[in-house]
Amino acid sequence: MAINAAKFDPTFTEEVTNKVKKFDLTKCLTCGMCTAGCVYSDVHPDNDPRKFLRKIALGMRDEVLNDPFVWFCTMCERCTVECPMGINIAVLTRTIRGQFGLPLPGFMQKVVDETITSGNQMDVSQEDYKDTLDWIEEDLQEELEDPNFKIPIDVENADFHFGMNAREIKYYPHELTEIIKIFYHAGVSYTLSSKKWDATNLALFSGNNHDFWKITKPILDETVRLKSKELVVTECGHAFKSVRMGYKEFWKGPEFPVRSVLELYADWIKDGRLVVDKSVNSKPTTLHDPCNLVRKEGVYEAHRYVMENICEDFRDMAPNKKYNYCCGAGGGALAMPEFKEQRVKKGKRKAEQIDAVGAEVVAIPCHNCMDQFMDINKEFYGMKKDMTHVSPLLSEALVVEECARNKGKKKEESEE
Repeated sequence: MAINAAKFDPTFTEEVTNKVKKFDLTKCLTCGMCTAGCVYSDVHPDNDPRKFLRKIALGMRDEVLNDPFVWFCTMCERCTVECPMGINIAVLTRTIRGQFGLPLPGFMQKVVDETITSGNQMDVSQEDYKDTLDWIEEDLQEELEDPNFKIPIDVENADFHFGMNAREIKYYPHELTEIIKIFYHAGVSYTLSSKKWDATNLALFSGNNHDFWKITKPILDETVRLKSKELVVTECGHAFKSVRMGYKEFWKGPEFPVRSVLELYADWIKDGRLVVDKSVNSKPTTLHDPCNLVRKEGVYEAHRYVMENICEDFRDMAPNKKYNYCCGAGGGALAMPEFKEQRVKKGKRKAEQIDAVGAEVVAIPCHNCMDQFMDINKEFYGMKKDMTHVSPLLSEALVVEECARNKGKKKEESEE
């Protein structure tokens, strides 16, 4: 690419730096470790983080604002893991996307607008939300043989307020059923909100902080209104990252923990609330590490501990944890169908990682990643792999009689 030094605009570099707090572009050593760390830099053109960073540092305004990298980057932070200076290119990418007037591709802005209007990204009405919970409750009363079972809604002073992904209401209510069933067998105190129940936020990827805070603030407000001890987020990496980011960067209210439901699962297995039998899940099973959950928010062990205890033949991918590969659909790629070709090419590399461990079942603790893995399954396996969240595997492995016995003991202890 020819570079015209006459077009260098130092005010652009300064403008970017001012918009990204605590950021110093002069730290860049131009060493290329970011590109070496990007698993997808060689998969398709215009996916080189080093080139993108240098354009910003040189003040190449037009080139940056028209660079396909802005949308191809999955913002997974794999590059930052390798950067000796810790430069976060994902934060830069998000800033360019949302704070320089760029029109969003695909239907990302549509989803953001609908989330602001309806309170959830699937545009589910409050009536449909209530109806879905009602029939889940009825089904569980029959399955659990407990006619008094009720899904707690707007219950104050619960141990945790549970924030879900709107897909669990609209498309996967059977999975929400499994989650609620786990809560029941663990004998825990929790509540759902009747007002703001969706923890997802596509403005995490659009980069518009005004939209972002409009979407995330209400679920933090609900945790306070319901006087819950903590906010617990379902198996969704970007929902978890959104809530944690909103809490850490914008929240001015009372303090409370924000945790992933996977962390609670691990605690409940450790303390005996949940008794499990790993022989029930006997197929070779591996685990995907969602970038937003693991690399960005540091949940490395909880889901792994759960999987080791509920699967007889658990096989970790290599590399894993903070070095694991993005699924290829991060950064809102699923909401940008015009770039599906690039997303699928990234998915092939993820498929190769799965093949390397010989897994028949892939546990994917993230709804966004799950949609990408379903496409990977179609494109490269002809639907031959079992793709699942962790919760259904855990629910299947529960030794219900032992859980009930332990639940009774803990109830007696609390009454004493």
